[in-house]
Amino acid sequence: MSKLKEHIFVVLVENRPGVLQRVSSLFSRRRYNIESISVGHTENPAISRMTIVTTGEQKIIEQIEKQLNKLVNVVKVIELSKENSVCRELCIVKVHTQNDKAKEQVIQYADVFRGNVVDVSPKSLAVELTGDSSKIDAFINLVKGFGIKEVARTGVTAVQRG
Repeated sequence: MSKLKEHIFVVLVENRPGVLQRVSSLFSRRRYNIESISVGHTENPAISRMTIVTTGEQKIIEQIEKQLNKLVNVVKVIELSKENSVCRELCIVKVHTQNDKAKEQVIQYADVFRGNVVDVSPKSLAVELTGDSSKIDAFINLVKGFGIKEVARTGVTAVQRG
């Protein structure tokens, strides 16, 4: 029986319209979900970097990697291991804060998680966090009791160590 495992791919692609759709459809054709995807320019404006996180059986993941390499606009595909990579995610959480005591508590939690308060209104605080996904999940679970108004997450971005 195959074991499901999280996989992180860095896919360098030509910065052209339709490339993201072609890459993501490759996963959907194989009935694999993309857990997170982040895309941005590299130091070369003609090349974009996609960081894709998915979970699956090793055999299918190997097939996906081979298929990615065959796509015309793909320059390079790298599978990263969590142990040899720096992985981060950005998240903004808008938390319901009915009174000053709640605001103070959320600010204390943000400090513990090295987050920044980026917006304050009479009834809410927006906290920006950066870190691995488990850190962000832990903060969200901690402030759920106040009431979460909104969560915006970028998805994982990663680079190989060294």
